[in-house]
Amino acid sequence: MSSQKLYRMVVAALLCAVGILIPMFSPIKIRLDPASFTLASHVALFLAMFVSPGVAVAVSIGTTLGFFLAGFPITVVLRAASQIVFAVVGALYLRRHPDLALHPTRPQTLLFSFLIGILHGVGEVLIILPFYFGGSMAAYEAKGFFVSVVLLVGVGTVVHSMVDYGIASVIWSPLRQVIRPSALCDTSKQA
Repeated sequence: MSSQKLYRMVVAALLCAVGILIPMFSPIKIRLDPASFTLASHVALFLAMFVSPGVAVAVSIGTTLGFFLAGFPITVVLRAASQIVFAVVGALYLRRHPDLALHPTRPQTLLFSFLIGILHGVGEVLIILPFYFGGSMAAYEAKGFFVSVVLLVGVGTVVHSMVDYGIASVIWSPLRQVIRPSALCDTSKQA
């Protein structure tokens, strides 16, 4: 195994661990069933996107498995699984536009964060729909479809995603100097 592959694997493993630990131990959690918002819970996944598409896939799968093994509700596990879509799309775009990971307040970065947030929100809404209409979320039907699904899960996820993207961008700027980006970014073969 090459040192670059090993290095990417270690970075992915560390980001998986961070991605699992933050939701489990974060003191800032907002629960508005069927939505839940834990500050910085997507930061590890965004950092993985900044590294490479392969690392983003690994962290998405790893955090989903972590939520499953930790006994989180199936809706949370499946919502985590849906994040592989925005993580791969975002990582592929960031491969061509890496500056979007470094400047959280630039209009282009905000637009990218918003668009990734929409993709993120749509994915989570699609996961919740069968549970909502299947009757397993009967307690939330009283709030109505628009409030429960569109506002809380959809719009809430977009906002949550953008906040976490901003946090990840601020962390990434100094972090990329420490994790030897040249060891992570082999343009001929991305993990």
